[in-house]
Amino acid sequence: MITLPRPSRADALAALSMAGLLLPEAVAYSSIAGLPPQAGVIGLLAGLLTYGLTGSSRFAIVSATSSSAAVLASAMHSILHVTTDMQHAMGLAMVLLAGVYFILAGLARMGSISNFIAKPVLTGFSLGLALTIAIKQLPNAVGVHPQSSDIFRYSWELFSQWQHWNWAGFAMLAAALLALHTMRRWPLVPAALLVIVVGILLDVGGYCKAWGISPVGAMTLGFSHPKLPNLAFAEWLRVGQLAAALALILYAESYGSIRNFAARHGDTIEPNRDLVALGFSNIVSGLFQGMPVGAGYSATSANEVAGAQSKAAGLLTAVVAGLLLWFCLQWIERIPEPLLAAIVMFAVGHTLSIKAVKPYFLWQRDRSLVVLAFIAVLVFGVLDGLLVSMAVSVLMLLRGYATPRVSWLGQLPHSPHDYVDSAVRTEAHAPEGVLIARPSEPLFFGNAEPMLTLVAQKLQQLQSANPPAPPIHTVILSMEATPDLDGTSIAVLTDFAALLEHQHIRLILARARSRVKEVLQRAQIPQLPVEVCSAFSVDDAVTQSRGAAASMQEPSVSPQA
Repeated sequence: MITLPRPSRADALAALSMAGLLLPEAVAYSSIAGLPPQAGVIGLLAGLLTYGLTGSSRFAIVSATSSSAAVLASAMHSILHVTTDMQHAMGLAMVLLAGVYFILAGLARMGSISNFIAKPVLTGFSLGLALTIAIKQLPNAVGVHPQSSDIFRYSWELFSQWQHWNWAGFAMLAAALLALHTMRRWPLVPAALLVIVVGILLDVGGYCKAWGISPVGAMTLGFSHPKLPNLAFAEWLRVGQLAAALALILYAESYGSIRNFAARHGDTIEPNRDLVALGFSNIVSGLFQGMPVGAGYSATSANEVAGAQSKAAGLLTAVVAGLLLWFCLQWIERIPEPLLAAIVMFAVGHTLSIKAVKPYFLWQRDRSLVVLAFIAVLVFGVLDGLLVSMAVSVLMLLRGYATPRVSWLGQLPHSPHDYVDSAVRTEAHAPEGVLIARPSEPLFFGNAEPMLTLVAQKLQQLQSANPPAPPIHTVILSMEATPDLDGTSIAVLTDFAALLEHQHIRLILARARSRVKEVLQRAQIPQLPVEVCSAFSVDDAVTQSRGAAASMQEPSVSPQA
């Protein structure tokens, strides 16, 4: 739904501050993607206007981001044996298709799709990406441009040619970084804009030309000519696969920002609506030859700090940025390249911090994923590194689910209705003749057989114990971890129930979910009647097991002659 929020004075002040921050960043991010400088500006205006009218977050600033620019550049460079113009056309096609994927995902109500990327993977990926971006910005300042795509060879070529560096450009880069870092103490000060103004004055005064420093160059804003890239059907199919990865990283970054700031302020967000809004934002940007756009954390955070109160701040930011372009385009074209490099390096600098990685080592959880994602980006490149990291994280997840782990529950002496893991509470013991097993993971095709094999082995171990243990008359499976049953799980569970039936042992599924009950009711399996799931708790199941104990004792009573 398109709504026009009423702007407040705070929104107007925030827009003035944000325009001064976002416009230089948009020009700078174009260089990361290897696109003309106007691509970032078009993406900025398209994202601010489209999301501001259709999105759900009042703080999100949708514009070109460093990560999306880097992923797009990596995707374009992976397309070999084509001209530079064709690479750019296929890059624009990726932006359009990413927008289409967003809309389809939103209509399919797949708002939680960003959870497909684990946070440790995103942390390691962001760290490796930030380092890659920072290194690849140096040539824009020092005038030496390595040709290697591998980051290690790229760095070697860059630093081994230090004798040919433009040290005036390097000094401008260092001075700009120092100024940006110093002015960070005052969040409302448009530090990037002030640095840009000083750079333009130096260029106008002829100093940049004397120092051998180049400006950003001419910008052509083609808002009056929306068009689709002229590609063959086979080429659209080729970029479609790459666009999926671009859309995934865009939404993971965007939804993380949107969700964090909504939670901080108690706002309600609509993930599926935001998917559609991001889709339209990217389609509009792509139609006008702009960059991919998303809700970056740094820009959204700056919008909050600037005092934004509603989505009107983003819309007003687009208006202010448009006016700056209208009146100051000829001056923007004279921004020295070292200053744009400084703005990019400063923007990704907050990611190059050990603070984001430290918790995983403190918790001793997922450290390998963080390190793997970081190394994968450096070794395989931005796009392939992300895909490798995601694949490994999913494999590790599946390995965890597929590893059979069963807890053996016992009854607490002083709390007879509570059943806990007897390995943790050694004083807990199962009632006589009852084996209570709780699978630690949901039963599915990858672990159902080994999981129930563990239960069968435990049963056999108890039956063959020396000295003999009381005979087992009931096996209780606590099923709270299993939300549903697939075909393999049903088949394995049926075989297990048949094995117990053969041994005159009763099977009870305690705490079974409604979906499990529905599946068994439809299946009509003699060994697994619906009544097997009637116990609401382990305590209820133990109460039901007393009937099995009584039935075992009946044959032992000899009838009177």
